[in-house]
Amino acid sequence: MSCAGEPQNAELYLDLMKRCLTRCAFPETHRSLRPHRGSLARPLYAPIKKVLALAQLDLMMRVPFDLRQREEGRDLPSEAETMVGLRRLDQLQHCASEILRGGVPGDFMETGAWRGGAAIFMRALLKAFGETHRRVWVADSFRGLPAPDAVNFPADAGSRLGQDEHLVVSLEQVKANFARYGLLDEQVRFLDGWFGATLPGAPIERLAVLRLDGDLYQSTIEALRWLYPKLSVGGYLIVDDYGAIPACKTAVDDYRADHRITEPIEVIDWTGVFWRRSQ
Repeated sequence: MSCAGEPQNAELYLDLMKRCLTRCAFPETHRSLRPHRGSLARPLYAPIKKVLALAQLDLMMRVPFDLRQREEGRDLPSEAETMVGLRRLDQLQHCASEILRGGVPGDFMETGAWRGGAAIFMRALLKAFGETHRRVWVADSFRGLPAPDAVNFPADAGSRLGQDEHLVVSLEQVKANFARYGLLDEQVRFLDGWFGATLPGAPIERLAVLRLDGDLYQSTIEALRWLYPKLSVGGYLIVDDYGAIPACKTAVDDYRADHRITEPIEVIDWTGVFWRRSQ
């Protein structure tokens, strides 16, 4: 996706970044074997894995690669830094381009980073536009999703996302992913911990792009509660899980209703949505 007014070299760089971050440019064919908790294969996995590790080996399985699924962000990549797909990265590029050309004040931020891909792309956008004063904030527990708090957040009752080991990515690994693309520098800031602990006192003055990817009602409502008031007029609020996870949609709808937010919600793809703050 090209944006009017972008220098050609910036457009080419950003297109390459999107295709690399999603691995659309070089498809994945194998995945490390990680039986889920409760799986019948789990008791066998640990001792075998331990023996193989001594020889610096790993258990791998072949996986089919569907380019359309990857482009739409409908699969779980084995190596890619993001699972959001090309359309959501295209939309992020459009939002950033509008912000930077229009001079809307504020930093860029993602809450819920996984391997860091979308946040890495935010930093790439700032680099492509020669923007040296804004920061990219990356908020995550870096240990997966919390166990559902059904008492305070009933919409999360029964969620098993907190048990999904594929969603656990350490801060060290996310930093290494930024560094892989030459984008780990002083313009990137990390908030390590559960949102309820890190977001209320986060040293963020103003935001121009706020991307939510917290899956749960709790993670979504906490991010909105502490960060939406910092979103500049003219800034963009992006929600990754609105169409895919009912609890996330409920949190967004509840917050909009409670705060009388009337800007229309615009659809990106099968799950992502956004709106531009007008007041």
